[in-house]
Order: sequence, then C-alpha cells, then structure tokens
Amino acid sequence: MSTSRPRPEVRPERARGEEDGVLRLAENLQAVRERIDAAARAAGRDPASVRLLAVSKTRPAEDVRALAGLGQSDFAENRVQELAGKAADLADLAGLRWHLVGQLQRNKAAAVVRLGAGVHSVDRVSLVEALSRAADRDERTVEVHLQVDLGGPEGELGSRGGAHPDEVPGLADAVAAAPGLRLLGLMAVAPRGEDPAPAFARLAELAARVRADHPAAVELSAGMSGDLEAAVTAGATEVRVGTALFGARPLTSGPGK
Repeated sequence: MSTSRPRPEVRPERARGEEDGVLRLAENLQAVRERIDAAARAAGRDPASVRLLAVSKTRPAEDVRALAGLGQSDFAENRVQELAGKAADLADLAGLRWHLVGQLQRNKAAAVVRLGAGVHSVDRVSLVEALSRAADRDERTVEVHLQVDLGGPEGELGSRGGAHPDEVPGLADAVAAAPGLRLLGLMAVAPRGEDPAPAFARLAELAARVRADHPAAVELSAGMSGDLEAAVTAGATEVRVGTALFGARPLTSGPGK
C-alpha cells in the first residue's frame, strides 16, 4: 500500500492572478519611467539624473519583491515598523536601498540607523542629534535629507511637515557638523490644493542656497504621482511615487513610528 503524501492542489487561477499583478506593476513602472524621461527631456535634463523612489507604504512585501525583479532598487516607507518588517522579509534580495520618508520620532532613530536606511524627513536639531548618536554608536554613516515645509492652504505652515525655510540653512550646518551623518540635500511635499510649480521653484532656490555652503548636498527629493513633472522641471533629482506604481492605497500611513 502506498504511503506517499497527496499532491497539493494546483490552483492555476492563483498563478494567473500573480502573473497579472506582476504584469500590472511592469506596465505601471514603464509608464512612470516614461513620464520621468519626458519631463526631464522637456526641461533640457538627462533623464538619468532623476532617480525613482517607489513608495511601498501599506503594500505587501511581495509587491516590493516583484518590482525589484523588474529592476527597481530604491523603496521608501513612511513608518519605521513597516520598513523593518519588509527589510527582514526581503533580506535575501541584494541591492535594495531603503528610504524613510515619513516623519521620524527621536526614539525610533536608532532603529532606522540599524536598518541602514536613508532619512528624508530630518526637520529639527533634536532629531539630528539622535541620529548622530545612533550612527556614532553603530559606526555607520546615515544619509539624510532636510524636509522643508512649503506651506499649505492660505499660507498655513506645518500641513505637510518639515522645517520652516528660514530654519533650513542652520539645520544644514547642524547635520554637516554631526558625526555619522551625511547631508544629501532637501526634500519637500507640495502644498495641498495648489499649483505645485511655484512651491517647487521656492524649494529649488532654497536648495541652491544650501549648496552654496554645502556643495555635496546636491539631491532634491520632490514630486509624487500627481506632480512629478513639475518637480522634475524645477530640478528634482529624486521623485517619490507610490499610487502610480502600485495603484490606489486602501489605507493611509501616518508618521514614521
């Protein structure tokens, strides 16, 4: 009498669904890259000068794996806990670069440093100090962007997070002087409900001021699914795209907890 185990049930519909999902991601990735290339050429820029960060917040690790298989290397998360989980799940993949784009609490700074992620949301001196202590303790170098508040409806500040523009030069000096930190440049989110072009132009002017004192701070992280063209026109070197790659999100993601 045979004692062999029964074969697992074959579910071709699941395989087809996975293939369809990868195909959708491939089509979306191509479309986003074509948008970036077209915007760069229209601005007289080399398309290779703009890096795509895939914002994978709320998305399963399987989607990140699939997109990585299509050649995408840079992924961004809003929350430290979600970043840590995906980094662990995908530890077998070589060449992934992780970025934290959500607001970061000081008590989570050490966790981000251990993950080796870049931090795009440095907005206060106390956070600079916390990251520096953790980097020095772990003998790491942490790449950081300063997040700039570009304002909001009726000029309200704080609606999208970040430091007031007047505070940014001093914050840049603090990062440059902090052991274990490397200042890459600036990051910002366009104000809600407004033409993003004027805000991105202000950001570019501020970035030029920072570069005058810190020539290595050449990165400008700006632009998302709905406004990446305006950001590239203003000189963005990095665009952070989620919805246009993965589709509409069922959940929202808050600060980098």
